[in-house]
Amino acid sequence: MIYQDITEQQLIQIVTEAVLKELQNKENQVPVGISVRHVHLTRSDVDWLFGRNYQLTPKKALSQPGQFACEECVDVVGPKGTLTKVRVLGPERSSTQIELSQTDCRTIGVKAPVRSSGDLEGTPGIELKGPNGKIQVSKGVIIADRHIHMTPADAARFGFKNGDRVSVKIEGEKPGIMGNVLIRVGDKCALDMHVDTDDGNAFLLSQGQWLTVLGKDE
Repeated sequence: MIYQDITEQQLIQIVTEAVLKELQNKENQVPVGISVRHVHLTRSDVDWLFGRNYQLTPKKALSQPGQFACEECVDVVGPKGTLTKVRVLGPERSSTQIELSQTDCRTIGVKAPVRSSGDLEGTPGIELKGPNGKIQVSKGVIIADRHIHMTPADAARFGFKNGDRVSVKIEGEKPGIMGNVLIRVGDKCALDMHVDTDDGNAFLLSQGQWLTVLGKDE
């Protein structure tokens, strides 16, 4: 056996060093979540699309506390095509927001900017169709900015603050560096990096894969 000629104390030392090395590696790593196209709705828009006083039905909890994927879906209708059965995420929001990939936007003929969630001024509108009706929202279509959710404790450990931009290293069959990743710090956050399906496909990422944060962008 490989450890046949070493003492028990030496073996403990080897195992301890291996565990410490693994913990050290994890200190600057974050898990990644790949977000497919989805829609956030206001109370008013839920009423228009699904019926007055309709309550969204939770399907699955998401990585961020209190957020969930719903059983409900809508169609997103653009000038050149339609994306059918786009998942609604809950809970309801103060502004309706449609998060698509660049590939999605090209498919339906919409030119959307890369924006952080909630930054909707100057974004294009779109038509949404639900089982109870359809609405034309005046703004809200975005390509979601790459971002990492952190608690204040996580941010302190990494040495970051809310609004910082960092670079992240990806290992695997298609390795590379992802830059300009936004740090979003909040008390109700869980450590998780969010990218869209275009980024996920470009780097052959898997849900939950651990990525290495290199540091702040210059």
